Amino acid sequence: MGKLTVRALRAVLAVVLLGTVLVQAGMVWTLVSGADDEDTTMPLTAMRVIVVLGMMTAQVALVCVWRLVAMVRRGTVFSHAAFRYVDGVIGAIVAAALLWFTVTAVNAPGQREDPGVTVIMAGIGLAVLGVALIVLVLRMLLVQAVARDVEASRMRAELDEVI
Repeated sequence: MGKLTVRALRAVLAVVLLGTVLVQAGMVWTLVSGADDEDTTMPLTAMRVIVVLGMMTAQVALVCVWRLVAMVRRGTVFSHAAFRYVDGVIGAIVAAALLWFTVTAVNAPGQREDPGVTVIMAGIGLAVLGVALIVLVLRMLLVQAVARDVEASRMRAELDEVI
């Protein structure tokens, strides 16, 4: 991965992380200050809590990707240490999907006249879970790559002994 690519990715990650922190701060301030103009059509407090938790899932994923990019830059991504960060990304995606299903459930009573919205929202939640499955498959590929790298190192060491 080139230096320009790493810098661009880190800049994007930093901007998104800063944005999520600002959104969280605004939501928490609204919840704590009591300036919540909640009407009876939708439970805004519940939605704000879900948004704060959703931002946390995004932040976990961003930090894990940041760490993986650092490992790629150092050439150490094909190691057992990378699994922790990939697992963090998978966990964050699954948590985000579960939060989306919660948003769907909170929103569902208001959609009685048009239940198609709820079905579409549930479909989006399933799509997010599909992304988690894709990352899980990529993790399995990483497991194979690490195993091959370990085997190659072992064979290289044996060959050095013979020579």
